[in-house]
Amino acid sequence: MTYKCFDVKIDDGIAHIVMNRPEKRNAMIAEFWTELPDIVRDIDENSKARVIVLSSTGPVFCAGIDVGMFQNDIGGTQDKNHPQYGAQFYTNVHRLQASLSSLETCRIPVLVAIQGGCYGGGVDLMTACDMRYGTEDSFITIYEINVGMTADVGTFPRILNHMPEGVVRELAYTGRKMGAQECKMRGLYNEVYADQETMLAAVMETAKEIASKPPLAVYGCKRAITYSRDHSTADALDNIAVWNMSMLIPAEMMEAMISGKQKRPGKFEELPKIKSK
Repeated sequence: MTYKCFDVKIDDGIAHIVMNRPEKRNAMIAEFWTELPDIVRDIDENSKARVIVLSSTGPVFCAGIDVGMFQNDIGGTQDKNHPQYGAQFYTNVHRLQASLSSLETCRIPVLVAIQGGCYGGGVDLMTACDMRYGTEDSFITIYEINVGMTADVGTFPRILNHMPEGVVRELAYTGRKMGAQECKMRGLYNEVYADQETMLAAVMETAKEIASKPPLAVYGCKRAITYSRDHSTADALDNIAVWNMSMLIPAEMMEAMISGKQKRPGKFEELPKIKSK
C-alpha cells in the first residue's frame, strides 16, 4: 500500500516505518495522523512483524505538527467564540493522542531512530515508543511554548517517566533544545551514534535480537512494563501473575532453552491475528 507520509518495509520479522517527507521536514500533516495508526494496526493485528523500527529522512527527524492543521483540522472552525469550537478541539486532540498511543498499545516493541531536530509533536511521537536512539547531531525541543501552546498530544505524561520533573519543567517552560548527549544522560535516549547510517545499523541489530525471542513473551514484557509504570507495585505484581497464569506456555519456554543451548534460532509461534470487528 502507498502512503503519503510513510514508506513501509517488512523483512525478517522487522517492520521499518520511515517518515518520507524530508522536503517538508517531516511535518505531521492531516494524513500523518490517520496513516500511522493504520500502519501500526495492520502490522500488529495481522502479525506481520515482531518489532517495529520507526525512522525518518532528511536533516530533520520531525518538525512537529504542520501549522495548517490548526486552521480547520483541529479546531474545526477558526472562530473561538463559536459554540462548537471547544468541543471540536477536544475531540480532535483526543484523536491525535490516540494516533500516537497506537505505538504504545500495540503488542510489539517500537524502536525509534532520531536524526537532527525533533520538534514539538515529534517529541510526542518519540516518547510513545519503547526505546529511543539518536545521532550526535540530534536534539529535542518541547517547542509548543514558543508558539504560545501547551504540548497536548502525549509528551508530558510519558517524558516524566524518563527524566526528572524539574528538567521536564525547564524544557516545557523555555522550549530550549536538549542535545543528544544530554538526552542520553537524562535517560531519554538508550544510545547515541555518530551518524544516521551507523545508528540505523545498530538499531536494526537490536530489533533483530528482539525478533529472535518468543513473541508472546516479548508482548508480555511490553504489557507488564507499561502497566507497572501506570499502577501501584501491588497491582503490577498481581497483573503479571495473572498474565503468566493465563499466557505462560511451557513448550515455548522449553524451545527457548533448547534452541539457546543448541545455538540455533528458536521456533516460536507468532502472535495470533486480531480479528476485525
